[in-house]
Amino acid sequence: MHIPGQRQDWLGRLKSGLTKTRSGLASMFTGEKVDDAFFEDLEERLLLADCGLPATELLMQKVRDQVYQHGITSPEGVRLVLRDAVFDLLRPLETSMGVDRARPLVMMVVGVNGAGKTTSIGKLANHYAEIGYSVLLAAGDTFRAAAREQLDVWAQRSNVDVISAEGSDPGAVAFDSVQSGIARNSHIVICDTAGRLPTQLHLMEELKKIKKVLGKAKVDAPHEIVLVVDATNGQNALQQIKAFNDALGLTALVVTKLDGTAKGGILAAMSMSTRVPVAFIGVGEKLGDLRPFSPREFANALVGIDAEGNTAP
Repeated sequence: MHIPGQRQDWLGRLKSGLTKTRSGLASMFTGEKVDDAFFEDLEERLLLADCGLPATELLMQKVRDQVYQHGITSPEGVRLVLRDAVFDLLRPLETSMGVDRARPLVMMVVGVNGAGKTTSIGKLANHYAEIGYSVLLAAGDTFRAAAREQLDVWAQRSNVDVISAEGSDPGAVAFDSVQSGIARNSHIVICDTAGRLPTQLHLMEELKKIKKVLGKAKVDAPHEIVLVVDATNGQNALQQIKAFNDALGLTALVVTKLDGTAKGGILAAMSMSTRVPVAFIGVGEKLGDLRPFSPREFANALVGIDAEGNTAP
């Protein structure tokens, strides 16, 4: 587990990473009046943060009900109500992954080109290595040399091993990696795959084949099928999630690049539409900028409340 200092450092990075999204909301709570115009402005800002219409309507209904029920008259009071409403909405997305339920736990990671898939795999390896797990990476994006090289770099940073075979069949690399993980008694095997658009049906079929191959390498594998989603894609990410989920049966998401967008509210939209759990979120380029998703921490950072309950811009 992370020591308190590490957790505080992460909370600071999370708050900083969500600055672009939070800035659209934070100025709402500096005024003096809570009236119809205030609520209209808040609703518009939630939509601009890419919460989506269903999530925005639900959040606004909860906020209005609490404000009227408890006679809240200050924008600062509304901030706390909104924080709690966001937390309640995001709570069903939380997942622990449960890496100890199999050895090795086999994780298949998929995503579109440019979402940060290979980088996220490197950061996942670092996260698990930091807390004492042995990790083996499978360079399953076999036809893109840059992907293998990138994975090697991340592996060196985290002191983990990579199974790679240039030009080889991705399924063969996946199979060999799981077999190697079994032989080494590794805790986790993380399999990279070639990036693709969900509309490339023949390539999606290849992912299904890799999934089957992993099941042949280890009877109950893959234990996790993880989609890496770029938060800057906003509502388009919902379509990606649906397509990959329909094809593969996703177990979890990694949401990246939350620091590069004002659309951090996309997690609220995910909660209303896809229901696929969010395992990790990313708010930067450093190794430690990918951490397990906590709805409470995210809700606090989104509206500008720190771990001690203090408000901040």
